[in-house]
Amino acid sequence: MNDAPVLRGNDYGPLVRPSGDLAPTLSVSVVVPAHGQQDKLDVTLASLAAQTYPAGLLEVVVVDDGSEPALRLPEIRPASTRIVPPLPGGWASAHATNSGVAQSDGDVVLRLDADMLVFADHVESQLRWHHTADYLAVLGHKRFVDFSPGDLDPAAVFDAVQAGKAAELFDAERSEPQWIEQIIDATAGLRQADHRAFRVLVGASFSLTRKLFEASGGMDAEVLLGSDTVFGYRLHQAGAVFVPDDDSSSWHLGPRQIAERGELAKAYRRPRIANRVPELDLKRPRASRSWETPLAEVVVEAGPDPAPELESHVDAILAGSVADVRVTLVGDWPAPLTHRHKMLDDPRLAARLLLESFRGDGRVRFAAEHEPDPKVPYVIRIPAEAVPGPEAVASLVEYANRHRLGLVELAVPEGVIRLERTAAAARAKHLGVGIDAVWGSARLAAGPLAEAFGGVAGSGTGDARGGQLGLRGKARGIVRRALHR
Repeated sequence: MNDAPVLRGNDYGPLVRPSGDLAPTLSVSVVVPAHGQQDKLDVTLASLAAQTYPAGLLEVVVVDDGSEPALRLPEIRPASTRIVPPLPGGWASAHATNSGVAQSDGDVVLRLDADMLVFADHVESQLRWHHTADYLAVLGHKRFVDFSPGDLDPAAVFDAVQAGKAAELFDAERSEPQWIEQIIDATAGLRQADHRAFRVLVGASFSLTRKLFEASGGMDAEVLLGSDTVFGYRLHQAGAVFVPDDDSSSWHLGPRQIAERGELAKAYRRPRIANRVPELDLKRPRASRSWETPLAEVVVEAGPDPAPELESHVDAILAGSVADVRVTLVGDWPAPLTHRHKMLDDPRLAARLLLESFRGDGRVRFAAEHEPDPKVPYVIRIPAEAVPGPEAVASLVEYANRHRLGLVELAVPEGVIRLERTAAAARAKHLGVGIDAVWGSARLAAGPLAEAFGGVAGSGTGDARGGQLGLRGKARGIVRRALHR
């Protein structure tokens, strides 16, 4: 069992963050993707050279992502600093970050933009959190300021940062805050945030353990703009807890990238994020279509001899109010017969008919066993005999999100219907505990949820550790609340 504290949801309140003098044990690799703008990089490295975190535990890896002329190391920089090329096969920030992580070896990875002037304790402040638990994604604080080449002398920056006067280099009143501060403030510093806490991971400065980086699969190098949002979602799916660190700060030299060509940048990002992140309100349109990452995977144990009505049950799932689902039928599926045979006397006829019925639907998969997809937020297991209504998937997801549960089990006459939150299962596995400990669970024997599966509504009994029982609103509202739109 992992000896890290067991945190529920995104409530990191139980953590005891080290205060006072820190006796660090974790090494850190500061990975800086960079393309041109040598003057800003010089300032960034000068501020990193004045960090309070022990120099012997800190390395800086600058990934020169095709700069012309090539970037060079300035005179003022941390002792262990080097410039490396990106790995073959890609370009842009996400690929450069992956390349820098692969060519570094710190226990913690701190990703930093190449246009950041960080305060003296910026690295130390984030690393204090990582000394408490190994599954945190820590977001560094920053403010956007106007900057032109030549505005700052790296030597003066080093002196100011080392003297603890980085805050005096710009006028805070004229700086621009991050938009995510509204979310952070509204959720008690994210401690009360729901399953979309990952929205705050928006680049510039964040850190996580190398193990968590690897568990998430790293950044999606196919996403050239907006990769930080996708990475935040990947971390969520891997079980991360998101922590905003406001005990230190930094200056972002220049405006937000998206501010310069805002509407076009948003249009560029929207379909890429929508295909990969199911539950961001404005990213995935309300369209009845399939997406690369479905909202839920419905797993049905078909058995060796599927019942004839299973086809209509799958049709009902696909025609439900949530269109972006994937159905995996688990069974002993026969190989095609290539020799002469009696077609109607085939002992595997039922299975072959089902295979043929859904052969053209990419949302239906046939497998000998279910292999979880770490990208899909919910796995819903339904008995083959259960009759799912049009709100079946939406009702389960809505209930799990409203009560902030990692596991929902609903007993129906045909068996037990089970929803499992992938992020909760990943964290529970990492910590060696049950899902109930990290996200909560509910076990229901009857009640309004049963209506979504052809059951009879009753007064409802059960244990919903995390909220009261029952659905709210009408059927139309279920879908809207389930997707938080």
